Amino acid sequence: MDVWEKMKSGEIYTCNSPELFAKQLATLEVLYDFNHTRPLQQAERREILKRYLAEVGENCYIEPPLHANWGCNTHLGNNVYANFNLTLVDDTDIFIGDNVMIGPNVVLATAGHPVSPELRLQVAQFNKPIHIGKNVWLGAGVIVLPGVTIGENSVIGAGSVVTKDIPANVVAVGNPCRVMRKIEQN
Repeated sequence: MDVWEKMKSGEIYTCNSPELFAKQLATLEVLYDFNHTRPLQQAERREILKRYLAEVGENCYIEPPLHANWGCNTHLGNNVYANFNLTLVDDTDIFIGDNVMIGPNVVLATAGHPVSPELRLQVAQFNKPIHIGKNVWLGAGVIVLPGVTIGENSVIGAGSVVTKDIPANVVAVGNPCRVMRKIEQN
């Protein structure tokens, strides 16, 4: 199994490969171009995102600056909006559904590091995918940790740290993030 496959396996691996470093530098060059576009260069921004990210649906908008480890592991549905300073620690897949709204300073982190000091000295890490369902709203400053799924139509309150799966059709807030109530018709 090569290092790229190890990254996506969910298993612990060491991430100090020269091959990974070179590949990441090349992708960060593309991200640099996106972050240095002028506000009126909307067509250029869309073109760069389509080259940089794994999938970009229709009518997606990400406000620079965007921070991402790879880009090629992030999948956007249609009508995704992300405000300033979205951080994608996309060492494995991040799936963002249609009509998702992302507030400023949100972090979606697929990577984690072992608690063991010996393993951390070896630059060990593991990655677990993140799934964000359709029509989700992530408030400002939300942090979503590795392996989390957020169900469709849910709202995650500003400043929340999402450590576990959140079901569909709920409002959830806090650190750690907890369901406060179901979303009802009224």
